[in-house]
Parts: sequence; C-alpha cells; structure tokens
Amino acid sequence: MLAAYLLVLTALMGAAYLIARLRARAVAGGKLSALHSLPSYHGLLAASAILVPMLTVYMAGSPLVGWLTEARTMEQFPAALTAGSLQRGAILRDVVNLAAGQYSGDASAELRRGAEVFATTNRIGMLAVFAGGVVAALAAFGWIWSHISISYRARNRFERVVKLALMACAAVAVLTTFGIVLSVLGETYRFFFDPGIKGKPTVPEFLFGTSWSPQTALRPDQGSDAGSFGFVPLLVGTLLITSIAILVAGPLGLMAAIYLSEYAGPRFRAVAKPLLEILAGIPTVVLGFFAALTVAPLIRSWGEALGLTVASESALAAGLVMGMMIIPFVSSLSDDVINAVPRSMRDGSYGIGATKSETIRLVVLPAALPGVVSAFMLAISRAIGETMIVVMAAGLAANLTINPLSAVTTITVQIASLLVGDQEFDSAKTLAAFALGFALFFITLALNFIALRVVNRYRERYV
Repeated sequence: MLAAYLLVLTALMGAAYLIARLRARAVAGGKLSALHSLPSYHGLLAASAILVPMLTVYMAGSPLVGWLTEARTMEQFPAALTAGSLQRGAILRDVVNLAAGQYSGDASAELRRGAEVFATTNRIGMLAVFAGGVVAALAAFGWIWSHISISYRARNRFERVVKLALMACAAVAVLTTFGIVLSVLGETYRFFFDPGIKGKPTVPEFLFGTSWSPQTALRPDQGSDAGSFGFVPLLVGTLLITSIAILVAGPLGLMAAIYLSEYAGPRFRAVAKPLLEILAGIPTVVLGFFAALTVAPLIRSWGEALGLTVASESALAAGLVMGMMIIPFVSSLSDDVINAVPRSMRDGSYGIGATKSETIRLVVLPAALPGVVSAFMLAISRAIGETMIVVMAAGLAANLTINPLSAVTTITVQIASLLVGDQEFDSAKTLAAFALGFALFFITLALNFIALRVVNRYRERYV
C-alpha cells in the first residue's frame, strides 16, 4: 500500500507541476515578463499543494488505522489472554504472521478469526487513508489552479512553504533530542525512586560508589539480590581511554591539518586528504580486531620486556586504536577551518616580516581556534561513545584504576551489556543502563560547555 501511495503521490505531483506551469503560460499570453512569478514557481507551488496534504493525511491516518486495527483484532480474543502487554504483543505477532501467510503450525479458530479481522480492518482503513489523501491533494490543487493569474505571488508562497518545511526539519531534530532526554529521564527516575524496583541504589551511592557489579541473584539461595551500582569506575575508565585517544589523535590530526593546508602542494593534498579520511570509514569492529589481535599483544610484549605487568586487555590498547579512528575527525575539520582563515591575514603577517611558522602559530591558529576546538570536541564525543573497540581491546572489567596497562571498561560498554537480549524493564540491572545514559548525557554537555568557555576566553576577535 505504501509503494502504491508513493507512486500516486509522485504521479500527481508531476501532473500538477506541468498543468500549473502550462496554465501560467496561458494566462501570460506569451508575455512571461508580465507574470509576477515565473511559470516554474506556479508549478512548484501546485506540486507542493499535492505533497503536503497527502503526506499529512498518511502520517495522521496510518497510526490511527494501526490503533483501530489492533483494537478490533484484540476484541476477538478473551480478555484474560490480552491482559498484559507481552501477551498482546505475542498474539498480535501471530495474527500478523497468519494474515501474511507466514504462520507455521495449526492456528486456532480465534487466531484465524483475528487474522481475518486484522486483514479486513487494515485494508479498509488504508484504502480510506489513500482516498482521503488523494481527495485532499486534489482539493488543494484545485484551489491553487483557480488562483493562477498574472499578479498571483506564487514565488512568495512557494518560498514560504520551503521555509516552513525547513522549520519542520529543524523542529524534528530539536523534538527528537527532547524526546530522547525525556525517555531516558523517565527510566532514570524509576531506577532511583520507584519503590517496586528491588536492589536499586540511592543517588549518592550511584554517583560516588566505587564498585560496579550490576549482576543480581536469580534465586534466594544465590546470595544477596542487590548488585553494586557505583558509577565512578565506569567514569574513570571512560575518561582514561578517551584521554589516551585524544592524546594520540589531537597532535597527529592537528599537525596533519596544518601540513595539508599550509605546506602541502595541491597534488599531494588531493591524494593525502582522502587517504587520511578513509580511517573514518573503517568499521569499528575491524579496528577492534586490530586492537585485540595486534596492538594489545604488542603492548604486552613490550611491557614484559621492560618488566611491567600488562593485562591482556588494556586501556592503552583501546585508547591507541581509538585515537587512530578519530584522527580524521580532527584533521579534516581542522583543515577546513584553517583554510577558511582569510588570505589577507596571512599576507598581513608576511608583510611585517613574520615567518611561515610564526604566521601559523600567531595568526592562523588563533583565528581558527573555535573550529579547531569544535573538531576536538567532536572527536572526544566520538571516542566517549565508542563501544566495539573497548569491548574487544579493554574488556568488561569495571576496575577503578588510572593505570593504562590495566583492563577497564566504559559507560557505553556497560549500557550495551546491560541491554543485550530480552530484558524486563522492571529490574535495577536493566534500568541502570538508562541512569548511565543520563549521566553520559550530562558529561558530554559539560564538556561542550567547557569548550565554549575556552573558545570565548581565548579566541581572537578582529574588527
């Protein structure tokens, strides 16, 4: 149904564009200069008059049809079988599979009746949405067609439609962020304050605890049913690996950007920059294999040669490979902002006798500081959010240590491990992942705030 809807939408938009454009030419009588707006704007406005109503009807009607179809389907089963959300989900899954012809086994009479009701209700509802969208689109097109005239401001109205579309895209991004924060905040509140959650920690215990062991007992004879939810080991492990990564990627990426933008010739730059950016496209699982099979054994052998105790999985191995991964984030963005510094500033520095290195150090880099800091913050955020490299090279052990040769873990790794498999969202172990996510959100927010303060304090201002 969706494919047919999109096909009809595309056909109607194309037809509306051509008809409105021909109509505008006919109204102009061969004198296009007499029109307030070009015929193409009349066509684009008519096409948008088809697009907006049809999309609106589909986006509003599809969820309504889905809700009505599910409600009608559940009415075919006894109330005792549809009391819980898990039971309703299982029944609905079987109904959908049976209606699609993918159900294996002998279906009961209730299941067959539910599948028939599901298919019928869904088909009628989607046909109604289809017809409603087409009728609304044709009505909107008819209104636009009737207003086409020499003085009609089609360009202004189409630009207003584009502006509203851009505002809607921006609103989606903002609302998505708010939705993520609110959803994580709700589960975090349950983790700390829901009386039905057993073994949950208090807020101080979570923020300042030094032991992380979220595993809880499944039976009374297995010991205490309360795990340890100390956040400090995960925070220290995250900052340790991120610090190692940025110590690798920061100098290398910035120096590479300075060389490519200020010293390298056009031919070398055309080859070197794409090759450098290939690092950003390497899957993290491949980098994780490289860290686990090559870098970690190499570090362990070097450490043993020096008489040091090195874990088989270490923060240093994960941090080094993660630093390699984020080099393109630093180098590419820094290269762009350095190239954006006006040439006149360089010429002025050369004019008073400064050397090339002095010009870069005293003029170019201060002018490019906001962009360079943004590149570093993007790289840090990417490193904080990395999971696969840490799992394969640093392990899952929540050790409270700042020794880069020891095994540590990070916040994102624990979030992933806590939410693996089928989980019930009514236990402290599962809800701890949302508390970690909420804490990680504030960590990244604090880092961005610090970066803004640094930029405002040290940036060069030119009049």
